[in-house]
Amino acid sequence: MRKELTFLGIETSCDETAAAIVKEKRNGAKEIISNIVSSQVNVHKKFGGVVPELAARAHIEKIEFIIKKAIHKGNIDINSLDGIAATAGPGLVVCLTVGLNIGKAIAASLNKPFVAVNHLEGHALSPRINKKINFPYLLLLISGGHTQFLKVSGINNYKRLGTTIDDALGEAFDKTAKLIGIEFPGGPKLEQWAKKGDKNYFKLPKPILKRGGCNLSFAGLKTAVLHVSKNFKNYKEKYHLAASFQKTINDILYEKTKVAMNEFKKDSSENTFVIAGGVASNESIRKNLIKLSKEQNFTAIFPPINLCSDNAAMIAWAGIERYKMKLTNDFKFPLKARWPLDASAPFLKGAGVKF
Repeated sequence: MRKELTFLGIETSCDETAAAIVKEKRNGAKEIISNIVSSQVNVHKKFGGVVPELAARAHIEKIEFIIKKAIHKGNIDINSLDGIAATAGPGLVVCLTVGLNIGKAIAASLNKPFVAVNHLEGHALSPRINKKINFPYLLLLISGGHTQFLKVSGINNYKRLGTTIDDALGEAFDKTAKLIGIEFPGGPKLEQWAKKGDKNYFKLPKPILKRGGCNLSFAGLKTAVLHVSKNFKNYKEKYHLAASFQKTINDILYEKTKVAMNEFKKDSSENTFVIAGGVASNESIRKNLIKLSKEQNFTAIFPPINLCSDNAAMIAWAGIERYKMKLTNDFKFPLKARWPLDASAPFLKGAGVKF
């Protein structure tokens, strides 16, 4: 029977200060013993977005307390930990520094293995905490900073099939919400506004829908939202724009995911489709992608809602998965503001990208 493993995970890549204890039991069952997340919404609300220096300061003020709370709630002796995992990137440099350094310090003081975790790999592996999922699987990673289709063939083994060439989907949601007049963080609240509007009221563009493979673009859609938002005739039209925007996003994801599924099936007989990241908690997107998956004979799998947004349980679990593959790191491992899962994939962002 395998060895029982218990890891402390630490996450400070952006504006969530998080720590968690995750255990893999000898029979292979996983247990989230504690998962503490401290949000900074009130810190950044008046600025309409995350201010890196303020986020870093909040991490410094809270990180020790959050880690102690995770350990206390988990009711474990810190010396019994088998390893420490901390997010090393991608993210905001001033924020990553806080969690990565304290993770290294704890591991060094306890003489325990240290694992530097890619935040995106944390999202990619998060559904495996609650459900047995075999490799390979198709992954749609949709978050505030990233939108990608990837073939996940194993731990540390990713092939990018498509990506956004400009805005990430979560960024598009937040920017649209701000234009409509929804206070930060607007993405989740936009979904509620959309329920009050007519999704067919505004006709919005769907950039590169029929070209570019399963690459995506949201900048043109955001620009169209900007133009519409300057000419509202009444308050109800704000709800209509929220609904129309969300419908357009679902139309884009529906078509682009079909392309990604066909690409994935070229060299795989598996049919598992994982959707992870903060935007994966959007109810309409979930329904849309479940419907498509049934049509294409795929099984759609989402992490639980509390594991969609940034959290440390996914970092602890990724640390366990990497530790079992002997993928540990020394204390000189640097933080990485940019850290693609598929290092061989070309950079597709900015003006001049052509298909």
